Order: sequence, then C-alpha cells, then structure tokens
Amino acid sequence: MARVRYIGARPVTVPELGGRAIEPDQVVEVPDERFDGYVCQPTVWEPIEEPREPEPAAPAAMKKTAAKPRKEG
Repeated sequence: MARVRYIGARPVTVPELGGRAIEPDQVVEVPDERFDGYVCQPTVWEPIEEPREPEPAAPAAMKKTAAKPRKEG
C-alpha cells in the first residue's frame, strides 16, 4: 500500500478509505492502484511512500498435451 499525507485545512471524510475522517497533516495508506488519484491533487495530498513496483509474474507453465497411444494392429 502507498501512503499520502492530507494537507487540506479542514478534516475530510474519504469514502474510498471506508468513510474515515482524515485530519489535516494525517498520513494514510491508500491502495497502490489509486495512488495517482490522490497525488494528482497537490493542494490536498502529498506523496509520502509511492507504490511498490509489482513483482514480475512468473512465466506461465507451458501446457503439454498427452501423447496418444499408438494403435497396433
């Protein structure tokens, strides 16, 4: 989770954070994927800890088909 500081002048309620009341100068955790939605408002929020880089996904295992039995006869 990323972290931002609320730098507004008055307490606000943030529905996205469970309807919590956020006080001026309070640092809160926000979902990594929503970090940009907060810091794009520089008069209200300032970044404290940016989202972590996602770990690279392991390559998908290749599926192998079963060999068909040979028909003798």
